[in-house]
Amino acid sequence: MVRFGRARRRARALALLASLALFAAGPRPCRAAPQGNVGLVVGGAGAGEGGRFWQTGDFQLGLRGDVLLGRSANTDFGLGPYLELGTLGFGEIEWGGGASVLLPVHERLPLVVSAGGFGRYGDDGYGIEPGLAASIFWGSRSYNFHAGYVMAAGLLVGFRQSLGESQRSALCVGAQIDLAVLGLPLVMLLDLMRGPSAETAPVARRRR
Repeated sequence: MVRFGRARRRARALALLASLALFAAGPRPCRAAPQGNVGLVVGGAGAGEGGRFWQTGDFQLGLRGDVLLGRSANTDFGLGPYLELGTLGFGEIEWGGGASVLLPVHERLPLVVSAGGFGRYGDDGYGIEPGLAASIFWGSRSYNFHAGYVMAAGLLVGFRQSLGESQRSALCVGAQIDLAVLGLPLVMLLDLMRGPSAETAPVARRRR
């Protein structure tokens, strides 16, 4: 009986220690750090004025950046602001911003829905006009566990409606390409132009 009682006390002590260890190593706080992205948007647009839809086709070119908050994994939702600057057919300049929501419909290919306002100034004589904008991005945008910048590339479809005298509307479809990807060839070219670095130069001399 004495041995049986000691065994029971030891089992209880071990169970208590195991519980304390599990409690100490319990769920760690999520690391929901903000993650930003900047991309180049290239595509086309169908535009119309006076409430008419798709009178002309224009070339689309612009820059778009956003910062999403609240994510700690690829399967998390995200919310944050966005800014954009671009042109349609080089006959006008547009700028704007608003809010974006990331919907994790796929682990590595999420949807990013955005809505906000914009301003435009063109050579059509209407001056500066305000407007409303909305867009949907679908493409590659995984959560970056190592840095605050996340690379993204995919298809961007947007609609813009001017609230000024022109009543100009535009349906835009384009590809969003990450600026980091576009900058890689330039970085490689600069490295080639600089030649061997200070660390590798002595090694190269010794080999000669």
